[in-house]
Amino acid sequence: MTDIKADHVLDAKGLACPMPIVKTRKEIENIEGGKVLLVEATDQGSKADLKAWAERSGHQYLGTVEEDDVLRHYVRKASEGETEEDVSFDQKVNNDELKQKLDSDQVTVLDVRESAEYAFGHIPNAISIPFGELEDRVSELNQDDEIYVVCRTGNRSDMAAKLLSEKGFENVYNVVPGMSEWDGDVNSQ
Repeated sequence: MTDIKADHVLDAKGLACPMPIVKTRKEIENIEGGKVLLVEATDQGSKADLKAWAERSGHQYLGTVEEDDVLRHYVRKASEGETEEDVSFDQKVNNDELKQKLDSDQVTVLDVRESAEYAFGHIPNAISIPFGELEDRVSELNQDDEIYVVCRTGNRSDMAAKLLSEKGFENVYNVVPGMSEWDGDVNSQ
């Protein structure tokens, strides 16, 4: 799990509470929505602090990897309007419908979240193609497959489903609300 991609790195090693949070709050203002910030810290209290701060501020706490004495916290900055469900692609299913499909059919689950989000938890056998890479990697998908597109809330997957439909994919479904409320099986890298 040490190969998780982050877009920005913040060195907060050697700092005690509340400084990792203070520095994270300042740093996240300087990055683009949807990007992943890696906060490297040595303060054990930063585990609970960063998770709680991210949840209160609307950002997504992805998880922490501990290597030697360094805690590597991954936080994804929320994009504007991301928490609101704004889906318009006609073909959609809810999480329960996808779980039933997974139990009974051979389906393709396409996870369009960032690689760090995927690494910390994804539907078993899901294919990871971050939304920003989808147009360039669409050839990796079979147009004849039934494809269920998932993200955190249904917004990125909505845009991805539209893109696939425009590229000639007919059996595409947006999964709403997606991983934010997924209670089925989950794998981590």
